[in-house]
Amino acid sequence: MKILSIQAVALFAVMTGTAVAQSPSTNSLLISPGDELHISILDMPEMEQTPRVTDAGEVPVQGVGSVRVANLSPAEAAIAIHDRYVNAHFLNHPEVSVVVDQYATQEVTLIGEIRAPGAYPIATPRPILDVIALGGGLNDVADRSVLVERRGDQNNPIRYNVSNDAKEAIQEQILVNPGDTVVVPKAGIVYVLGDVNRPGGYTMNNNESKMSLLEALANAGGAAKTAKLGHARLIRKSDHSETQISLGEIQKGKQPDFAMSPGDILYVPFSYAKNLVIASSQGIAGAAGTAAVYAAR
Repeated sequence: MKILSIQAVALFAVMTGTAVAQSPSTNSLLISPGDELHISILDMPEMEQTPRVTDAGEVPVQGVGSVRVANLSPAEAAIAIHDRYVNAHFLNHPEVSVVVDQYATQEVTLIGEIRAPGAYPIATPRPILDVIALGGGLNDVADRSVLVERRGDQNNPIRYNVSNDAKEAIQEQILVNPGDTVVVPKAGIVYVLGDVNRPGGYTMNNNESKMSLLEALANAGGAAKTAKLGHARLIRKSDHSETQISLGEIQKGKQPDFAMSPGDILYVPFSYAKNLVIASSQGIAGAAGTAAVYAAR
């Protein structure tokens, strides 16, 4: 039974014998062992055949023996078979068509920050948003920059951004093929602690996966009235450095706002009496470890 019928035809000019075919796109499914192919030659129905790709990545082709097709697109496989016919002097100007009738692997794997990660059956290439929906969508701490690992091509993953802009997300979609793996990483988290209205961790899950000091403070509901904005501290996870900053000056535009990095902690001190409890960097870092984590909106 034919499960998939995506035809990739390589046409060859009769007058020149030169192969004419579109370059394989990044969405082309690559042929793998176990796939069943449908090979045909224009005006030669007697040469039609449906071999299965062997574990060695080859298919037996009538008249010329085995041809290696593993990790090729159907269009590339058609060119390889055409060249074998010509080099073997079996046919002079064959117009070869290769179709994948059935894929050995008919699942897509979703891993990472998906609500229901796992392997899901798909018989045809599907838009990435459809595939993500199979797993229940992204969870609250998912990074919006996801990777698609093509079956048989682990060294060249394709990046897709699940944009917050619905129109952009739809227009920029890529196809996910049977056998592909979709990896959704965890978004970076920054922490806003101290005398703010909603202390906790905030995921950097906007389109750019970035967050500035003022954006982080806004996500935390702003500073409380008793906060000492001129004595705020930024603790960097990357080098464990600590910098005193004046949020008041930044809010007034007298000092530039700047970007936070994943794991950074913005600490806004309380009044002096309350601040004694976790005044040290170690105490602040310990508080971050137990902070509630919120999805940035």
